[in-house]
Amino acid sequence: MASSDSNQRKIVTEFPGTIRVYDDGTVERLRDTDFVPPSISVGGGGVSSKDVVINSNFSARLYLPPHCHRKLPLLLYFHGGAFCISSPFCGKYHRYVSRLAAEARVVVVSFAYRLAPEHPIPAAYDDARAGIRWAVSHRAGNGPEPWLNDHVDFDRVLLSGESAGGNIVHNLAMAVGDPEFGLGVGLSGIALVCPYFSGSKPTESGKDPIGLEKADGARKAMVDNWWTFVCPSNEGCDDPYINPFVGGAPPSAEELGCQRVAIFVAERDILCDRGKAYYRSLARSEGQNGKVRVELVETKGEDHIFHLFNPDCEAAAGLFDSWASFINHE
Repeated sequence: MASSDSNQRKIVTEFPGTIRVYDDGTVERLRDTDFVPPSISVGGGGVSSKDVVINSNFSARLYLPPHCHRKLPLLLYFHGGAFCISSPFCGKYHRYVSRLAAEARVVVVSFAYRLAPEHPIPAAYDDARAGIRWAVSHRAGNGPEPWLNDHVDFDRVLLSGESAGGNIVHNLAMAVGDPEFGLGVGLSGIALVCPYFSGSKPTESGKDPIGLEKADGARKAMVDNWWTFVCPSNEGCDDPYINPFVGGAPPSAEELGCQRVAIFVAERDILCDRGKAYYRSLARSEGQNGKVRVELVETKGEDHIFHLFNPDCEAAAGLFDSWASFINHE
């Protein structure tokens, strides 16, 4: 525990370089706090963007590719940041999602879901459910947002996100797959990039009993500490939100409310093995029912969300190409 020199407040929780919480409840975020305004493309030369309020809890940034003369797929996107930092409005995510909209030729809604610790889990999932309902309310062409009314093919709705956002996508797809959710629109596909999954027992790496989590206990502990920080559940890292395999019942492709699944992992990411285990579980059930197609894309030599930290590298370009191909695959 350390003291703040400015006003004698005490830091009660800190993840260095990322977030601090003081004893008076003040939360100080140390990165991804910048704000880049949306922009309307002049002359149709680039992606246009604008911000919308969805409800009193949260908002979103919309992206429309240039020369949008036909109905396009709709991508509902959830940013990463361990459920406690970042937003669609910071420069990193604004540039990244703009690029995805342009390269994939897709309309994007990038959600600014509520963040922990002010809004602990399950607030992010509640917002995700409200967000997808808001988006598909435009399918009759008379919703509150003209870009969705005029430019979206609601037979091609996809979900995607990386890290915490990938976790949200999994849980949201599970909700959509439940008939009681009553969405009224199916999902064409979901893409999880470096998805944030965990569990109390270290996972194995395929046939290798010494996976990344066992080999690097410090990073495994970091992953687990993030979760206990954002989620007050007494189940810890075996909460079903973070551990799809809890109780020995791995997720099946049939439970997801979609036709296609892509899991993108990075070889050096501490979350890589769990992403692969998730893929294997879905692939087994894919073979049983034949209704859902599942694919795994692994980027060698890279670490967690490398495409955000180094978007101009060759590996990031490859990821974007695969991602755009997945979105536009019929």
